[in-house]
Amino acid sequence: MPRRARGLPDLFGDFYFLFLLQLFVEYEYAGEGRERFGLSLGLFVDCLNIFSAPGHASAVEIRYPGPDMQLLLKSVDSQDACLYAEIRTRIPDTISWDYNFEHEGNTPVTFTVKSAVLKEALDDLEWPGSSIQIRMQPDPPTVVFKGEGHGDLQVEFPYYANTDLLIVFQCDREVSYRYKYKFLRATTSNIPSSVMKENRRTKVTIGRGGMLKIQHLVSLARPGMPYFRNIGGGTEQTSRIAHIEFFVKPEENDNDA
Repeated sequence: MPRRARGLPDLFGDFYFLFLLQLFVEYEYAGEGRERFGLSLGLFVDCLNIFSAPGHASAVEIRYPGPDMQLLLKSVDSQDACLYAEIRTRIPDTISWDYNFEHEGNTPVTFTVKSAVLKEALDDLEWPGSSIQIRMQPDPPTVVFKGEGHGDLQVEFPYYANTDLLIVFQCDREVSYRYKYKFLRATTSNIPSSVMKENRRTKVTIGRGGMLKIQHLVSLARPGMPYFRNIGGGTEQTSRIAHIEFFVKPEENDNDA
């Protein structure tokens, strides 16, 4: 059984997801190697929304492949009714799969920031159709987000000035890359409100060739999980912590090398 179940690549953007094995109630895999297919991420999310209900964590059975190589979804919570959906998949040979992430050099170039702060910074930098430059420098240790449109707008995260804001910083050389704003925005636009309330963190790493990896920590409550009494006297449901990863390819390389 593999340790990870691969996610579904968005054919219209330069990022994809990894779903950890521990997030599934049940997981079975009888294939040889790694099955590869693609579909519209928006269509997949719309289908999942059909199976969900406010305030209720619904279980959905997902199977692949169907008789015509479809992705099959079926509700399994109710004995009285059943929801069923089929999604056509894309031919694997037509899918670009060049999202190999490697560190460049001996020291990973990375920083950790509060998820709410990262989302706010990207929201402030919005220019329609624009690119965002991300620059990291070791002296003074700083992360800079810069947007260009009808003017320039820049957001700086100095490490030593506010360690509560920029929690972790690791960089031994200056790096600078540009990314399409719409792809960066997509990595934070649908962060669950629970992440903001719990003050979760996001880790951002720049790899070889400017490949950007953004990792969010998300709490996931599962059906049937017990509740415990917190310090304030209320009750909270135990949950699991999951990583949601986005990979974004650079628009261009600003480095001299």
